[in-house]
Amino acid sequence: MNIPLNPPLRPPLIRPTPRFMLSHPAHCIALGFGSGLSPVAPGTAGTLWAWLAFVVMQSWLSPATIGWVIAASLAIGWWACTVTAGRMRVLDPGSIVWDEVVAFWIVLWLLMPVGFWGQFIAFALFRVFDAVKPGPVAWADDLFHGFGWRGGFGIIFDDLVAAFCTLLVIAIWRFWA
Repeated sequence: MNIPLNPPLRPPLIRPTPRFMLSHPAHCIALGFGSGLSPVAPGTAGTLWAWLAFVVMQSWLSPATIGWVIAASLAIGWWACTVTAGRMRVLDPGSIVWDEVVAFWIVLWLLMPVGFWGQFIAFALFRVFDAVKPGPVAWADDLFHGFGWRGGFGIIFDDLVAAFCTLLVIAIWRFWA
């Protein structure tokens, strides 16, 4: 399916509904299977959903298989974010949370094995980097804008940089501790 680079103008959907989410598979994925519909802090809700989903994946899949799931989720998420943002006519809607999901999966996957408190610290650090967007995260957030594939990648890219910053802080802390 080809998505036009300049979709016809229509009013943006400010807050997507369950009906919108279920109207296309890309919407369901991009909205984090409903976690992005949270009226309060959808990015945090999406990251919490990612954490829960990762714990479930760990009980069924090997670390190598989880790595393949993450790789596939990046590609599928790029497509889903591109389609959903285009249909919403919003460059980077807060309700699109698949970027948080896959980025936090990367953090947890590379951090494991670690207990609950280690995961919680990773969660808190990731949320700070994603929400506040200091330095390199702000740079990444400004790098790719627009509709189409470039914009879809931009939605994901800043969260990948937030994941990298999270892992860097944890690595520095582990080095000095």
